[in-house]
Amino acid sequence: MLLATRLSTGIGRTISSYTRYSPFTFGIGLRMLSTDSNGIASALSGLDLSPTNVNPGALINGEWKATGKVIDSYCPTTGKSIGKVQLASDSDYTLAVDAAKSAQTKWRNMPAPARGQVLLAMRTALADNLSALSQLVSLENGKILPEATGEVQEFIDIADFAVGLSRSLNGFTMPSERPGHAMMEMYNPLGTVGIISAFNFPVAVFGWAASIALVCGNPVVWKPSETTPLISIAVVKILQDVLKKEGLPPGIVSLVCGAGDIGSQMAADRRLDLVSFTGSTKTGRQVGMKIQERFGKPLLELGGNNAMIIMNDADMDLAVRAVLFAAVGTAGQRCTTCRRLLVQEDVYDTFIERLIKAYKNVRIGDPLDSSTLVGPLHTKKQVDDYNQLLQSVASSGKVLYGDKLLTDVGPQFVLPSITQVEPDHPALFQEVFVPVLHTTKFKTFEDAVRMNNSVGQGLSSALFTKDIGNVFRWVGPSGSDCGIVNVNIGSSGAEVGGAFGGEKETGGGRQAGSDSWKLFMRRQTCTINYSGELPLAQGIKFE
Repeated sequence: MLLATRLSTGIGRTISSYTRYSPFTFGIGLRMLSTDSNGIASALSGLDLSPTNVNPGALINGEWKATGKVIDSYCPTTGKSIGKVQLASDSDYTLAVDAAKSAQTKWRNMPAPARGQVLLAMRTALADNLSALSQLVSLENGKILPEATGEVQEFIDIADFAVGLSRSLNGFTMPSERPGHAMMEMYNPLGTVGIISAFNFPVAVFGWAASIALVCGNPVVWKPSETTPLISIAVVKILQDVLKKEGLPPGIVSLVCGAGDIGSQMAADRRLDLVSFTGSTKTGRQVGMKIQERFGKPLLELGGNNAMIIMNDADMDLAVRAVLFAAVGTAGQRCTTCRRLLVQEDVYDTFIERLIKAYKNVRIGDPLDSSTLVGPLHTKKQVDDYNQLLQSVASSGKVLYGDKLLTDVGPQFVLPSITQVEPDHPALFQEVFVPVLHTTKFKTFEDAVRMNNSVGQGLSSALFTKDIGNVFRWVGPSGSDCGIVNVNIGSSGAEVGGAFGGEKETGGGRQAGSDSWKLFMRRQTCTINYSGELPLAQGIKFE
C-alpha cells in the first residue's frame, strides 16, 4: 500500500524522522485531539454523520434505514464511544441485494467509458472530502493521520486507475482453423459483487474491489467491519450522492453494516456472483467453502505471515528504515506487516543493535497529532493477543525489546517489540495482528528462501541484497513463493497499478491493478460462422 520510505501517499514524513523524538512522549495537547468532544462532533457532522443520534447502518435502494441492533463505535485512542450505528438486520440485507440486482441491468448496459465517467465523479467527490475522511479514519480505526490520508488517497488512486481501465477492458481475437469463421474472446459484466472488508483498511480495501467491480459493470453490496461503521457510512454517502446527481439507480452501491452473520449470508447467497473477502485465514477458509458450495466466485485476501531477508551485503541504512516501517507501521496491523526478520548470521548482532536503537526513537501517541508515528491497537482483544504472544516467546526465546503496555498513553497502546527465536519456534508460524517482530539467523541464501517459504501463508516478502544473482534467484521459480516479491523495499510497499494478493493460505485472490479486473467479468469465447457452410473442428466429418 504505502511505500516503505514514506508514511503516506505524497504527504508523509520520511522514516528518518523517527530519530527526532523521544520515545513514548505524549503531551496533554496531543491527548486533546482525540478527546475533544466538539472536535469529534465537528468531524462527524462534516461528513453528514450524527454525533448524538443513531446513524442508520444500511443503505437500501438509496434510503438510509436499518432495523438491527444499535452499537457504539469506539475510538481506539481513548476507548470511548464516538457515535452510534444501527446495524442491518437479515431482512435489511435481503432488500439491499434486491436493490443491487434491480440496478444490474441498467448499469451493465451502460458503455464502459460512460461508467468510467461515473467513477471519475466519485473520485473527485472523495478527493474533495480527503481531509475529513482521513480524520475519521484516524478517530475510528486508530492509524496515524498521514497513513489515514494515504489510505483514502488509495481509493482515489484506484478510482483513477478504473477510469483509464474503462477504455481498455479488452478481449482479443485468434485465428480459426475453419474457413469463413472468426474467433474472439469477450469480457462482459459478471453480475452483482459482494464485498466484505476488514478493520485495518476500512476505506482502501473497499475502494480496490468497488472501483474495479463498478467499472466492469457490476453493482456492489458492501459489508464493512463491525468496528469501523462510521467511516463506511461516510464513504457510501459520498458515492450515493454521485449516483443521485448522475440519475442512476441507487442500488448500484449498497451498504449493510453488520456482524459475521451478514457475512455468512453473503457467502451463501446465490444472488451474489462474486464475493470479495478480506480477513483472517481462519474465517476466509469458511467463507471460501460456503461460496464454493454454491459454485460462486470467491476472491480471498487472507493472512500474511510476511518475512524480510537481510543479506550480509545489504545496504544496512536502507534495510533498517524499511524494516522499521514494515514492522511498526499501522501498529503492526497490516496484512503485509513484517512479522519475521531473517538476518544472515554474520551481520545479525550489528543489524539488530541498529534496529533496536531505531525502535527506541519511535514516537507513540495520539494518531491525530502530526508528530505521532505509531497509534493504538484497534481492539482490546489485540492487547491480550500481544501479551499472550510475548509470554509464549519468553519461555523458549528472548524478548530483545518491548513487551510493555503503555497504559499511561491509553488503554490500547503497546510498545512495538522485537524477539529472537530459533528457526523452528512456533511463533514464526502464526500471524498475530500486533507489532511484534520475530527475528532469527540464517547461514546461506538458500536457507533464507526455505525459511521464507516454510509458513502457510504466501502474501508478501522482501530481500535486501546487492547481489544481482540472488535478486533473480529470489524472484525466479525457486525463490519466494509469495504473491508480492520485493527487493530492497519493505514487505508493506504496494502500488495500485500492480495486482495485490498472495498464494497458499493467503487465498490466491488478486485485487487492484494489472489484469485483476478479469475476475470481475464473465469470460466468453465466441466463434462466428460467416461462411454459409458448417465445417467441424479437428476435421471431423458428420454427414
